[in-house]
This record gives sequence, structure tokens and C-alpha cells, in this order.
Amino acid sequence: MTTPDGNVSSFIEKHTIGYVPPEDRHGKVRDLFTLWFGGNIAPLPIVTGALGVQLFHLNLVWAIVAIIVGQAVGGILMALHSAQGPQMGIPQMIQSRAQFGSWGALLVTVIAAVMYVGFFASNIVLAGKSVHGIESSIPVPIGIVIGAVGSGLIGIIGYRFIHILNRIGTWVLGIGILVGFWYILTHVSTADFLTRGEFSIAGWLATVSLSALWQIAFAPYVSDYSRYLPNDVGVASTFWATYLGCSLGSTLAFIFGAVAVLAVPAGVDTMDAVKQATGPLGSLMLVLFLLSVISHNALNLYGAVLAVITSVQTFAYRWIPTAKARAVVSIAIFSACCYAAIGASTNFVGNLVDLVLALLVVLVPWTAINLIDFYVIHKGKYDIRSIFEADGGIYGRFNPQALIAYAVGIVVQIPFMNTPMYTGPIPHYLDGADLSWVVGLLLTSPLYYWLASRDTVYRRRQRNANIPPSVAR
Repeated sequence: MTTPDGNVSSFIEKHTIGYVPPEDRHGKVRDLFTLWFGGNIAPLPIVTGALGVQLFHLNLVWAIVAIIVGQAVGGILMALHSAQGPQMGIPQMIQSRAQFGSWGALLVTVIAAVMYVGFFASNIVLAGKSVHGIESSIPVPIGIVIGAVGSGLIGIIGYRFIHILNRIGTWVLGIGILVGFWYILTHVSTADFLTRGEFSIAGWLATVSLSALWQIAFAPYVSDYSRYLPNDVGVASTFWATYLGCSLGSTLAFIFGAVAVLAVPAGVDTMDAVKQATGPLGSLMLVLFLLSVISHNALNLYGAVLAVITSVQTFAYRWIPTAKARAVVSIAIFSACCYAAIGASTNFVGNLVDLVLALLVVLVPWTAINLIDFYVIHKGKYDIRSIFEADGGIYGRFNPQALIAYAVGIVVQIPFMNTPMYTGPIPHYLDGADLSWVVGLLLTSPLYYWLASRDTVYRRRQRNANIPPSVAR
């Protein structure tokens, strides 16, 4: 495949974590809508959306309200990160060095890598089950390998190919899920479709949190897919294209999961419920979702690879990673995930989701610090050269203000946590509701602003750097 100018080599992404110069910028803001809309109509958000009914026992109406509220709130944070991409021209994780310092950002980068490896592994298991559901003669382990290799090839080719696939996927999957909705709603056979479950404050808040955290989970890599846009692209247009695409796509997928499990008897696995509820369209829906999970999962692999490369480059600062390095790391990650997924327990996806929910506790304060730093404190003005220097340049190896706010942001969440891995004391008084992410955001943001505003030494060094608007080049 070639690009419009006939250059095959330019189709394969050559950049990794380095700054994207103006001559290599390309694309349209609308590409962000199709990327995040098409990428979110996939099995994992469908399975996650069904939990409002299956796990938290809401009825359909309250589950839908909770899903919409969570997506609307979480999408704001996610889209604000996306809007940084064209202004900075570098991946999100390496940009964190400007807030935490060159070494201080390492913890968050490693956590992000682990989280996205977990997402990737979960999705290849779902891909394996989808392949087996489409053709029962194909064992799940073979389906897992098919899913991993497909996502791996897309991730290795990189940015352009990911965008192209999701432009196609927006139309195909958008039409497909609407047809699926139509069939399910016109062929409901369960008498308790609208009455199964009931409202509870704990279940509703839990579903809102799950929905919002789905969006927040994209924060560490969302700007990786906007960093190639021309640097004169506005913050507002980038925000809205991302916000509408991701919020609409994931809301549709979440609600589809809830509708599908209510249209069949209770206790049926979500993806089996999708196949049963869509009747003669069931196999076609599974094929569409299989293609979607392979395409979407390339984003998880791509993000994990960039996070790993960023972590290594922290210490090997003279290393200039190339497309070859990105391919080698990609192959290593998806091979390890295949090995782990094939030999894992039947509850592999559930265990990984539990781990990801726990890791989100440490990513929430990072989100608060990053957004306050970019939009309020520095207003998009950063010294790109310092970000890539071994000693962190004007940002140093560690930023005590950010690290203190980050640590406090984690600690204050612990009493409010209610995850399968740990439950704090506060949810007992809230009927089990987990509000840790809300507490983390509300306390970390003003604390970091106060600490950073008092850092007179840093502000003097920043002024002396004479950084022009947007970024230094």
C-alpha cells in the first residue's frame, strides 16, 4: 500500500518517541473522530458496559443514564489530553517529563506500559473467543494468536494505517451496531427486559465510575494519535473531534452490552448473549467485532511500545529509537502476551480488568497534574529540547512539587477504593460506591497548582529559557 504521493516507505511510521517536525505533520482533525468512534465499538467495551446490569444489578434505564454520565465526564479529561498532541508533537508519556522530571516520570510511564499490556492481553483473549465462536473448529489458543498477530502488524506499520482502518471501521461498525440494536429491540423474548434489576445508589455510582474510567484509561496515550496533526490545529477543534468520537462510540458499545444481556436469560456470557440476541445476524456481528478488536487492540500495543521505549530511553538518552526498534519491541510484547494468555486461567480477562482498575488509581492523579500543568501553569509553552536531555534540562530529573502532589493524590484515594483487589473503609458507608477517582481529581488538581505556583526557582528558570508560544523548536 502506498500513500497519496506514491511513497511506500512514508506509509510505515518512522518516528517513535521523538518530536514530529512540521514537514512530517499530516492529517485532518476529523480523523480523530473516526479513530476514537470506530475504535470503541469493540468487544471489551461491550463486555464492560454489560457489567452495569450483570454485576451492579441496575435496570436498563438507570444503566443507560449511568453510562452516559460517566462517558460524558470522563471524555472531557481524555479529550483535553488529546488536544495537547498537535501543540507538543511528542507522545504523551515522554511529555510527562516536563511535569515530573526525566526520572520522576518513569514510574507513571512504567505503570502505563503495564496497563496497556493488560488491555492488549485481555483483547487477544476476546479475539480468540470470537474466532472460536465464529468457527468452532478453530481452538481458542489459535484464535488468540490470530488476534495478536493481526494487531501486531497494524501497530508495527503505525500511525497512518491505524487511522485508515478506523475511518473504514467507523462506517462499517457504526452501521453494524445500529442494525444490531434494531434487531435486538424488535425481537426481545425476555419478559424482564425492562424490569430486571433496580436502582441503587451504589450500583449507579459504580457504573458511572466504570464508564468514566474507561475514558480516563486512554489519557496516557490519546495524544499519541493527534501529535502528527499540523501544529496550527486549534485546541478546541482537537478536543471536540476526540470528545465526540470517543464518547459516542464507547457509549453505543456500553449500552449495546447492557441491552444484549437483558435480551437473553440471566447468566449468559456477554459475547454469547450478543450472538443469541442478534439471531441470524449473530455470526456477522461476531465477525465485525473480531475485526474491530484486532484493529482497536493495535492502539494498546502501540501505546505499550511507546511507553516501554520511553522508559528505556530515560537511561539510554543517546539512543535514537527507529521504526525497527518499535517493530522489535512490538513483537516481543505480543509474543509474551500470547504465551501468557494461552496458558492462563479461564478468568484471565476478569483478573486483568481487576489489575487495570487498581492501576487507574495511580493514573488519576497523573491526569490531574498533567492537565493543570499544561493548561493552567505553562499554557502549552514547553522546552522540547529539555524533555529529551539526560538531566531533564530546565525540568530536572525530579520535580518535587509534582511528586508530592502525585503521592498525596494516590493516598487520599485509598480509603475510597472499592476494587476486587482492595476495599477501603469509606465505601461501606456509601453502599459500596467507589468514588476514589473523583476524590483523586478534586484534591490533586488544586494541590499541584498551589505547590507549582510557589516554586519560584522553577519559574525563574522557565523565564530564563525564553520559550516561545506553543513549544520550543
